[in-house]
Amino acid sequence: MRTVSDALAGLGGVAGVDSLRQAGVTRRTLEAGLLDASVQRVARGVYALPGADPFLVHAGRHHAVPGCVTAALAAGLWVVRRPVEPHLAARHGRHINGCVVHRSHLPLTHLDIVGQSLRCLPPLEGLTIAESAVKQGLVQLSELRGRFPAAREKALLGLVARIRPQSGSIIETMARYLLEEAGLTVELQVNIPGMGHLDLLVDGLLGIETDGYAHHSSRQAYREDRRRWNITVVRGVPTLRVTFEMLVGEPGEFVRMVHQALAAYRRAH
Repeated sequence: MRTVSDALAGLGGVAGVDSLRQAGVTRRTLEAGLLDASVQRVARGVYALPGADPFLVHAGRHHAVPGCVTAALAAGLWVVRRPVEPHLAARHGRHINGCVVHRSHLPLTHLDIVGQSLRCLPPLEGLTIAESAVKQGLVQLSELRGRFPAAREKALLGLVARIRPQSGSIIETMARYLLEEAGLTVELQVNIPGMGHLDLLVDGLLGIETDGYAHHSSRQAYREDRRRWNITVVRGVPTLRVTFEMLVGEPGEFVRMVHQALAAYRRAH
């Protein structure tokens, strides 16, 4: 018979009685856990391990769970900015001090998390979460399209239509969104003979390669990066390198740089 401690550990340390029953915990096992103090009751029908995450315990006391961008972070999705206040989801939808609360049925699915993020966050931030969920196979595009049937949510359907599962990273998604918003045409993962795939190609002329924090994880990766860079020069594809920090901190400067590079290339030819 599965212990309540094992079940709670598998559920993140805090869970409601319904989730525990689904995990195979009987009422007798739960009562035994309470008696030997291996589990504690934090609210009616909600239980936690003694060393559970205080934030999850706080949420459980209010019959809530992480939602929206907070849940997206926990799921490993592409999040542009950590929220100032954590986001929770609860059936009751009531205010919880220090948190943003989304009224929702529970338990949350990945589709719920993505839907909340698209409705709640700025378009770019909602898009990165949605695109990563689709890319990882956690959400199907057809399901996501059906999530926004109301005419008033036409803009959200338009954002869903911009999801490209072939995007290689959050930096690519952010750069593509910013450039498309500026009226430029952006192609993803364009094959350059002898080089491989260029992250982005703007207006068929300018390459964009994205640099993550651990881009050069080894000497071999460094050499490969330089080889690819040289091939773009040989092939006549001028290429800019962009970072996550640039796109978050100076998005307008990034777009201006791309416009300037395109203008310079066109003048030269």
